[in-house]
Amino acid sequence: MSMKRAFLYLENGTFLEANSFGAEDTVVGEIVFNTSMSGYQEIMSDPSYAGQFVTFTAPEIGNVGVNSQDMESKGAHAKGMIVRKYQKRYSNFRAEASLESFLKEHNVMGICDIDTRYLTKMLRSEGAMMMVASTEISDKEELKKILENSPRIEDINYIEQVSTKKAYNHTQSTYSQAGFEYEQAPEAQANIVAIDFGVKTNILNEIVSAGIGVEVSPNDFSADVLIEKYNKKEIDGVFLSNGPGDPLVLKKEQEQIKKLIAAKVPMFGICLGHQLLSISHGYDTYKLKFGHHGGNHPVKNEKTGLVEITAQNHNYNVPDNIVEIAEVTHTNLFDNTIEGLKYNDSPIFSVQHHPESSPGPKESRYIFNEFLSLIKR
Repeated sequence: MSMKRAFLYLENGTFLEANSFGAEDTVVGEIVFNTSMSGYQEIMSDPSYAGQFVTFTAPEIGNVGVNSQDMESKGAHAKGMIVRKYQKRYSNFRAEASLESFLKEHNVMGICDIDTRYLTKMLRSEGAMMMVASTEISDKEELKKILENSPRIEDINYIEQVSTKKAYNHTQSTYSQAGFEYEQAPEAQANIVAIDFGVKTNILNEIVSAGIGVEVSPNDFSADVLIEKYNKKEIDGVFLSNGPGDPLVLKKEQEQIKKLIAAKVPMFGICLGHQLLSISHGYDTYKLKFGHHGGNHPVKNEKTGLVEITAQNHNYNVPDNIVEIAEVTHTNLFDNTIEGLKYNDSPIFSVQHHPESSPGPKESRYIFNEFLSLIKR
């Protein structure tokens, strides 16, 4: 069966034709590239990719299908995926369905038979940019007009779309997943509230596996309520999750985090949470040229001197002058940007990379145990 044609227009004027699999639509988003060699399902179900087209540098995608256990959220949040070659025929003992059916179910575009090496080199040279893709419109000028009249990713608050609407307790751990049923997660030695800005399931799994009880809260949390719970010893700390978009637009969240900082509530942040802690301390983030997306980024642990290979997914970074109030604990060896911070006068630390992997290496999992040590103190 022949595939439907897809037409792409990028804001630098590039116009490309390709084939499509997945949802048929006309969609606007930001195009980035990801260098992970595996884990396409985890990437597509990561809420941090909301509003983006993900270009995969791995040449063959779809060959292991999809399954219910590898979901990082309840749905797929990226605008679309762009791949060199889509493998419709999948083969894996864990597979339950094809990637194509997964994309159609979640209304996400799939674009294939395109030169992803060319796209990646262009994004490295010119930076991440907005684009429009369509299976309905082939006229370049019409696509250009649609793109010009659409909001940019930094103008949209995607947190409102991906955050949970109701608080809930998360009890699943990494030991609950396939292959680990014979092991038990440790009993909770402390309890925290995790603020959901688009949290990945495996982050919550790792927190539980470290021996921490987790209540997940929507993004419209009240700092006053959390401070009261902390003072009554009902909780021992707060976790700020990953999430999509520009952290500078999250004004309400910043105001609540400032209250938590002033009350000396112990906190740990990953990715967007790391950025929001910086902003809430008075140090605004900036946008990287093409961001860090992939599972092979070397990060130096400044405490031990060891190099950890990490999973990353972010377009924004904290400024270098934050060393005025915090100690740098981790540094990215690709571009020397800050990857981890421990604040000098507060029980707060954060990392830019993803210690929970999914996909990616697990060399940074110890960070969840450091969170337990912090809140037990």
